[in-house]
Amino acid sequence: MWAMILKEFLELRRDKRTMAMIVVLPLLLLVVFGYAANFRVDDVSTRVYGPQAQAVAAQLKAPFDVEEVDPSGTREQAVDDLRTQDAGAVVVTGESGGASTVLIDGSNQFAAQAAASASLASGGVLKPDILFNPELKTSWVMVPALIGMIMAFIGTIVTAIGLVRERQAGTLEQLAVMPFKASDVIVGKIAPYFVLAAVDMVLVTVLGCLLFGVPFSGNVLVLALGAVLFLFTVLGIGVLISSVSQNQGQAMQMALLTLMPQILLSGMIFPLAAMAAGVRWIGYLFPLTYFNMISNGVMLRDAPLSSLALPLGVLAGMSVLVFTAAVLRFRRDLAPAAPKKKTAAPAAAAAGSTR
Repeated sequence: MWAMILKEFLELRRDKRTMAMIVVLPLLLLVVFGYAANFRVDDVSTRVYGPQAQAVAAQLKAPFDVEEVDPSGTREQAVDDLRTQDAGAVVVTGESGGASTVLIDGSNQFAAQAAASASLASGGVLKPDILFNPELKTSWVMVPALIGMIMAFIGTIVTAIGLVRERQAGTLEQLAVMPFKASDVIVGKIAPYFVLAAVDMVLVTVLGCLLFGVPFSGNVLVLALGAVLFLFTVLGIGVLISSVSQNQGQAMQMALLTLMPQILLSGMIFPLAAMAAGVRWIGYLFPLTYFNMISNGVMLRDAPLSSLALPLGVLAGMSVLVFTAAVLRFRRDLAPAAPKKKTAAPAAAAAGSTR
């Protein structure tokens, strides 16, 4: 029995991927739920417009974090600021002694709840007006995020497992002797998964709008562009995982290690603004974070293309980087094995036989 126990410990020590799951995943969950699991937003980026902007800004308290005061600002300008997420709330003041209206970005649910609660607690001085998600429905915020999560699952897990299965079946060895480029093989292999993920995206988007009443206010083409860039990125991650995995179990483990932090730190569940600074910056390293910005902006706020240039640009850079790394790594797998050098033993044996 002790020999079996020792044998299992030795095998476990040699299995680096399983050890990573045992050690890294608990540490990841500890950090996430210790520093990131927070629904309370203490600071809401705020601008103050109107004739009494200076006086009202001096009276605002947390969670309103005043970043700009403009007495010449208008309500139309305030709506544009919220649409482009230049601010989470904009206070539009009236004439002297009149109540001020707080326009709040309802697509950022937790920040909106904090701003609305503070407005209601002001004793009538501030009147909240929530835009883009007036009733602060959770489904309106979750459906755009679920679109990205579903594409990430298909692109990472299904692609990685599918390619590893082909390696175990010997299909990749057959491709190694054919005149194919690594990029041709990768594109050919991921094309079905790309189509499948795109179909699921359309299905989830349509059902989300029909079943939960989620609006689709923006440009379909902008969302499609973001989805294409995001899919190329997650499919490339799936190819990379398959290239360093020997079996489907290892591919599943590594895929979960890449997906878990994305789901927890992308702002999908916990608001990025409520996370500790160090953990928040980790969230900005994941592609799902930027696709959530795009899907949320297009569907709920009708955000213009210019305001989504940053997340689109980051996803474009990630897709090029990851796809290039996948091609380089996959090229090694497709390289035919070098022929073995002939040993001198047969020649020596033949010489000995002629004596």
